[in-house]
Amino acid sequence: MTASDPEPRVRRAADVSYEPVELAEGLLKGVLLGDEQATPTFDMRRFVLEPGARVPRHTNEVEHEQFVVEGEYEVGIGEETYTVGPGDSLLIPAGVEHWYRNESDREGSFLCVVPKAADRITVVE
Repeated sequence: MTASDPEPRVRRAADVSYEPVELAEGLLKGVLLGDEQATPTFDMRRFVLEPGARVPRHTNEVEHEQFVVEGEYEVGIGEETYTVGPGDSLLIPAGVEHWYRNESDREGSFLCVVPKAADRITVVE
C-alpha cells in the first residue's frame, strides 16, 4: 500500500486513550486515527472539554475541521463567539485565533480533523 492507497482500518473506541493537553486544564485529547494507524493525509482526534474547561486564545498553523459530539460550549473564532452543540460543524482556518469555554456542568466533546503537516500552537492570551 502507498500513502495514497492506505490499508483500511477500524479502530475501536475502547482502544483510544485520552491524555491531558498542557494548553488548558480540563482539556483531554484522544487520537482516533493518526500515525499509528498509518493515516496518509489527515489525523482525526477527539477532544473532551470537562465542565469549567477554558482553552486560551491561540492559533495553529494548520486548519481544523470540527464536529461537536456532545455537550454545549462556546467557541471563539476570530472576533466572533458561537455557542455550539451536538451536530454542529466548524471550520477554523490556519492562523485564525480561536478559544473554547465550557461553562456548563456537562462534558463537551468534538472531533477534530487536521492535515498531516507541521503545526505550531501560539497562545495569544
